[in-house]
Amino acid sequence: MLRFLAHFAALLPSPLAAQDAEHETTDVVLETTMGDIVIALETERAPITAGNFLRYVEEDRFDGTVFYRAMSLDWGAQPNELIQAGAQRDPDRVLPQIAHEPTTLTGLSHTRGALSMAMGEPGTANGDFTILLQDMTGMDAQPDHENPARHADYAVFGHVVDGMDVVETIHAAPVDPHAGEGWMNGEMLAEPVMILEARVLLA
Repeated sequence: MLRFLAHFAALLPSPLAAQDAEHETTDVVLETTMGDIVIALETERAPITAGNFLRYVEEDRFDGTVFYRAMSLDWGAQPNELIQAGAQRDPDRVLPQIAHEPTTLTGLSHTRGALSMAMGEPGTANGDFTILLQDMTGMDAQPDHENPARHADYAVFGHVVDGMDVVETIHAAPVDPHAGEGWMNGEMLAEPVMILEARVLLA
């Protein structure tokens, strides 16, 4: 599922960065065909992963990409699970893979509105990300888990601060029951939702 360095640190801190109560963040807006999603990137707690995302934003690599996947669970609070977007291995957009920042290092968690990197295994993430509809803390790093694949798990690097209604609208869009390979079959949006522009918000 979703498995999606230091040279990115040169991008941080940005003069556009905002300061929350405890940790520095940078706000980014994803302008989509269904509305705007505003994200607070955790530039202090997850500098490698947030810096990677900022580079995609500042180099216009997300402009014209799409939210292409809506994964659903039929249990728990609804709507549940995630939506996914990004570069989709487009050679004209994708940047090198980044080092993995597990939640045990950042102190972040997979809660409602969290942004997390899509990857095959730790250290392979680049330009695809997910947004969670509900708390999914089972995606956090679990160093003592009997399955070694769960030790590092996924990397959170931001959270939605405005536009969860847009996230839910994208998630509710029809999927193509025949599209998608393997376990992603039936999770591809029939009409992907375009990111018209991704930009850093001025303080």
